[in-house]
Amino acid sequence: MVEITREDSATKGRYVARMPGYPDAGELTFSKAGTKTVIADHTGVPESLRGQGIALALVERLVADARAQDFKIVPSCPYIRAQLPRHPAWADVMQSS
Repeated sequence: MVEITREDSATKGRYVARMPGYPDAGELTFSKAGTKTVIADHTGVPESLRGQGIALALVERLVADARAQDFKIVPSCPYIRAQLPRHPAWADVMQSS
């Protein structure tokens, strides 16, 4: 089971995925571009943990937070851009870069 937490500063933030035995199973970093926009710039998972849905879980948490907190996501991260065609339901919170 993946547990995801969010860490924020004034201008940046990140989502951290944790699993039993893996305190840093992955992360998604973002920069804040005002109060209503975040730029998702990197999603990373250690090679040994890839293929388990961790990166997707991180993005889904970001999307859920965007909906709940009414902000848009600029998908600068290559992983997120690659996933967009597979997840058209995310379109409501995505903004062109």
